[in-house]
Amino acid sequence: MPTIRRLLTEQDFQEAMDRQLRIRVFRNDHMVDNNTHIIRFTDDTIITQTGVSELTYHPRRDSQFFELRK
Repeated sequence: MPTIRRLLTEQDFQEAMDRQLRIRVFRNDHMVDNNTHIIRFTDDTIITQTGVSELTYHPRRDSQFFELRK
């Protein structure tokens, strides 16, 4: 069973991006992205990539991000 850890701080996001950790993204209590990587983040937006051309922009204020460890 996978273990999840919520990403909250700049350091959390930087670590997830540097280590290419898989994450899950939730918005309004629904999973909107799964098994994806953070490729860039700003104060307002987290950009994830699932496949070669599959980029998704998540508003940081409206989304919850969780690291997925197996």
